[in-house]
Amino acid sequence: MKNIFITATDTDAGKTFITCALSKAITDHNKRVAVFKPISAGCDLVDGKLINEDAKCLSEFANMGQSIEQINPIAYKEPIAPHIAASILKQKIDLLDLTEHFEKVLANQADVTFVEGAGGWRLPLGESQGKQTFLSDFAIQQQFDVILIVNMKLGCLNHALLTYQAIVADGLNCIGWIANSAQSDAMDYLAENIAQLKQLIPAPHLATLSYYESGTFNDKVANAAQQVNLNAILTV
Repeated sequence: MKNIFITATDTDAGKTFITCALSKAITDHNKRVAVFKPISAGCDLVDGKLINEDAKCLSEFANMGQSIEQINPIAYKEPIAPHIAASILKQKIDLLDLTEHFEKVLANQADVTFVEGAGGWRLPLGESQGKQTFLSDFAIQQQFDVILIVNMKLGCLNHALLTYQAIVADGLNCIGWIANSAQSDAMDYLAENIAQLKQLIPAPHLATLSYYESGTFNDKVANAAQQVNLNAILTV
C-alpha cells in the first residue's frame, strides 16, 4: 500500500483537482484508490451534515466506496483557517484524532491512498498537548511520500523552493512535483519559470497542467489524468 500526501505552494493551487486527476489515472490502471482530506474549512450544511465540495469531488474519483465522513472527518462551515474555526467553536485539532481517522481509511487496504493537505505545507492546527502543531506534523508522523503542486504565478519560484526544502528538512521524500496553471491568466514566461524549477527542485517533474477553459469538471480531470507521469507513484 502506498500513502501519498498532496501539498502545494499555497491555497487555491489546485490540490483537489490534481488529487482527483491522480486518482483517476491510478484507477484507470485497475488499482484501488482511497482518498483522505483530514481537514476542510468552507462547507455547506446538507441534511444536518457539513459537506465540503472538495471532499465530494474526491469521492467521485476514488473507488473504495468511502463515505464523505470518512474522506473528510474534520469539517468547518466557515472558509477560514481551520485552527481559527476550531477555536471559535472551542475545539482543538489533535494529531491523535487525525491518526484515528486515517486508520479507518487504511482499513480499506487500497493500493494507493492520496491524502490531500489544506493550504500550504506548514498549515497551523493550533496548540495541542502543550505545543503548536501543523498539518505537516501529521505527514511526518505517517512518513508519507509527498507530491508538491506548484501554483504557476509570480512568486512561485521562491514558494516552491522553500516548500520543497521544508519537506526534505522534515525528513520526507518528495517523489515529484507538478506545475499547475490554476488561474485563467497564464503566467508570463511560463516555460522559463518551469525550466528554472526543474533546475531548482531535485525531484521528478510529473506534469505541466494548463488552465482548462472549457469542458465539465470530469472532462478536465480526465484530460489532466492523461498528462501525469505515474512512474514515481507506481514505483514508490
